[in-house]
Amino acid sequence: MLSIEFKTMGCQARAYLDATGGRAQAALDELPAWFAARASILSRFDPDSALSKLNACGMADSVDDVLWEAIDVALRAAASTNGVVTPTILRALEAAGYDRSFDALDSDQVGSLPPERAVPSWQAVKREEGTRSIRLPPGLALDLGGTAKGWCADLAVLHLAPFGPALVDLGGDIALTRSSRGPWPIAVEDSRAAQGDLELVLLCDGGIATSGRDFRRWRRSGRDQHHVIDPATGAPSRTDVWTATVIAPSALAAEIAAKRLLLEGSSLGLSWIESKPELAALVVTEAGIISASSRFRQFAWKEVA
Repeated sequence: MLSIEFKTMGCQARAYLDATGGRAQAALDELPAWFAARASILSRFDPDSALSKLNACGMADSVDDVLWEAIDVALRAAASTNGVVTPTILRALEAAGYDRSFDALDSDQVGSLPPERAVPSWQAVKREEGTRSIRLPPGLALDLGGTAKGWCADLAVLHLAPFGPALVDLGGDIALTRSSRGPWPIAVEDSRAAQGDLELVLLCDGGIATSGRDFRRWRRSGRDQHHVIDPATGAPSRTDVWTATVIAPSALAAEIAAKRLLLEGSSLGLSWIESKPELAALVVTEAGIISASSRFRQFAWKEVA
């Protein structure tokens, strides 16, 4: 089993390739540069990135393929979730205090919080396919953090798949392909404990992702803040969900569904998951209650108590 580990897109990345030989090793070794090239285009923290320039100017022409496709993925996610998972949250994120990379963020910030108001609609983003032009109205800026990692994990697995069964873990957004050795064991971490996992799941292919209020947290004006913005209020989500883990046909689909579940709350979110036969979910509420969708148990190494 070949493997590689590196930092990219603000998180720790790992990739595994069940293969031998120089060509397989070369494909694996290409991943850090492959991710770095995409991060340089999609990062909102790099003022020279194509995304930052678009947000600063409000317009761009002849947009390159990576940015065009990443925005298309984000807008399709917004359309499929009725705007619950939307890329139009950047100004709200900045207002909450997340205006630089998380590593550089002050954990206890001084500064007022703005009045709550809905973020701009994703439908206000105007695109022209023929000229590859994008127009953003005043006050609207894009953050692609809600979909870019899952999308890139899926693409990276496709890059490795010709050489053998592969798994790519991009900060917990995991994409994988089928292996002759059997299912891949994936641990669902318990963020409430210093050590230990909530569950071990066995996946043959597809993706799994977790969204939560447990990691990217800080305080501003004496109030807890986090990075998952409720588009209806423009403020960090205040549902009962602490973490949501979703199994789906792809890492991107899992990432979108996990964020939707967190934003809608455990009752409405799990009801929606149950209506989707391709999805399975595990939820931890702020009160510490663990709930699983009915289909989650078919992937679990042991049933959730």
